[in-house]
Amino acid sequence: MSSPVAVVTGASSGIGAATARRLAAEGFHVVAVARRAELLSSVVDSLPSATAVVADVTSDADIARLVDTVAALGAPVELLVNNAGGAIGAETVEEADLSDWQWMFEVNVLGTVRVTKALLPLLSASGRATIVVISSTAGLIVYEGGGGYTAAKHAQTAVAETLRLELNGRPIRVVEIDPGMVKTDEFALKRFEGDSEKAAAVYKGVADPLVAEDIADCVAWTATRPHHVNIDRLVVRPLAQAAQHKVHRVT
Repeated sequence: MSSPVAVVTGASSGIGAATARRLAAEGFHVVAVARRAELLSSVVDSLPSATAVVADVTSDADIARLVDTVAALGAPVELLVNNAGGAIGAETVEEADLSDWQWMFEVNVLGTVRVTKALLPLLSASGRATIVVISSTAGLIVYEGGGGYTAAKHAQTAVAETLRLELNGRPIRVVEIDPGMVKTDEFALKRFEGDSEKAAAVYKGVADPLVAEDIADCVAWTATRPHHVNIDRLVVRPLAQAAQHKVHRVT
């Protein structure tokens, strides 16, 4: 196989699926990674050059199997997009559900570390690799009711920044992308545990929130710059969102 490999986690829906589609259009062989086999297959089946790996980023055994699959492709691994993540709940710290906090840390932070650590030898061997970490504006500023998610995303941002320092001098770029309000089919619905009214309220009155394809476009742009150009951090919000706490809504 002559195409370079791009590994995308959380690729069965939302930003991950959009990123897989966009990177395939850019000429990558996409290794799409996610837990849900049926949804993952529907994404991969639509791509010209792709491999599906059903795996959970919280599982050492799953990620070891992912590495074996990627290595067996025999092509340079030039891109890793750490997209798997999510939020659960909107309770105050005082009312925190610690199992939700633990899940958010396991997936957003330790999942990023586990996948990155496992794939670093293959990325380094390519001679021109890029690691993209999809964090959030929640990794830059906190807000009430978001303690668990903002804590996890702040930690994920710290991982990206530390990794960039530690890999300095090696042919591996580290890019952090921090989206603001992105409307996808599942993010808010999962956060509010299937409550569609609460999920819809997040975007109520916002004329044009970002969509998954907007973030996929950012991933593709950062990954396809000349390799000496490193986009350390890209913060992207919809026009209606001036800051985490200030969103223009049409009534």
